[in-house]
Amino acid sequence: MGINNAHERLIAWRHHFHRRPETAFNEQRTARHIAAELRAIGLEVEEGIGGTGVVGTLRRGTSGRAVALRAEMDGLTLTEVADREHGSTVPGVMHACGHDGHMAMLLGAASALVDAGDFNGAVRFIFQPAEEHGLGARAMLDDGLFTRFPVDAVYGLHNIPGLTAGHLHTRAGAVMAGEDNFVIRIHGRGGHASRPQDLVDPLIVAAEIITALQTVVSRSVDPLTPAVVSCTEITTDGTRNAVPSTVVISGDTRTFSNDVRALLERRMRSISENISAAHGAICDVTYLNSFQPTINDTRCATVATKVALDVAGANKTNGACAPIMASEDFAVYGTEVPACFVFLGNGTETGRGGTPLHSHDYDFNDDILQVGVDFYVALVHEELSA
Repeated sequence: MGINNAHERLIAWRHHFHRRPETAFNEQRTARHIAAELRAIGLEVEEGIGGTGVVGTLRRGTSGRAVALRAEMDGLTLTEVADREHGSTVPGVMHACGHDGHMAMLLGAASALVDAGDFNGAVRFIFQPAEEHGLGARAMLDDGLFTRFPVDAVYGLHNIPGLTAGHLHTRAGAVMAGEDNFVIRIHGRGGHASRPQDLVDPLIVAAEIITALQTVVSRSVDPLTPAVVSCTEITTDGTRNAVPSTVVISGDTRTFSNDVRALLERRMRSISENISAAHGAICDVTYLNSFQPTINDTRCATVATKVALDVAGANKTNGACAPIMASEDFAVYGTEVPACFVFLGNGTETGRGGTPLHSHDYDFNDDILQVGVDFYVALVHEELSA
């Protein structure tokens, strides 16, 4: 297959996935399509891992070494607002994070490695469900992913809008933040808005809590340690002329340190409970550790940087990039085996890769598909040199 036909095939795969997005753990059609394509390419395929996960295996030579490459399958519950031929055909669901492109690149790498398989060992192509909710990687691990398909290292690749198209960035150590989600429920005494003296107004309590939470990072966290606390939603059971009885504040926190995660939770509980008590209200806080920080193994990051230099060149490679505060459940794999996550520039111009992730008009940049394939292929040859 010539390079032009190969690129057209990558685009066809990507557009197929974009038109048919599925949400977390519902990726039945996507998984079946991936499994069929992997079998047609010539791989061993196992389905239904961790729900809808798929693993394809390609073996060459006699070495017992193995490396894994991972892509995500799930879309988001967003309505696509864009006029494009390959737009989503599923109401209220779209690929707004580029998982369609990630799947296409991994299929392309599998196809290329079948044709140019001068390596010694096994490659595991992991297609994972439910990344957006942070549950898919754990589900696959709990289903025996690395017991059934042992590997010496695992790599992932994610497109990044705002980074020049085709640039490859990574780093050793923390590369993406952990994310925790919180819900603060404040229970007061609601009633008619004309008689505030009879009430315990939970809106006043909520306002003070939201303001006070902004001091957690500025006054409780070392200023040299990154951390974010964001209140993102507030709901009540009140109406125009009725003070509510209950107010719910939701949001998330992000940091690269598990010690800081614990600190944020302690301070949030103390602030919320004590401000509520001062007003005669009752408060309960739910705090969930949703995503672990993504920590790149030093050796794997060194390998990934070397490969990026070979594939993209020095002017398009950064092996010591700044970490970002976004989160990824790829992090869970790194608690089991050496792991490395790499960023691939999607573009800087609106409409040509620069539209932010999770936007209603986001689209993966087809121009970078081949870069991802080339990176994966070179990475396998580097890790499993014949």
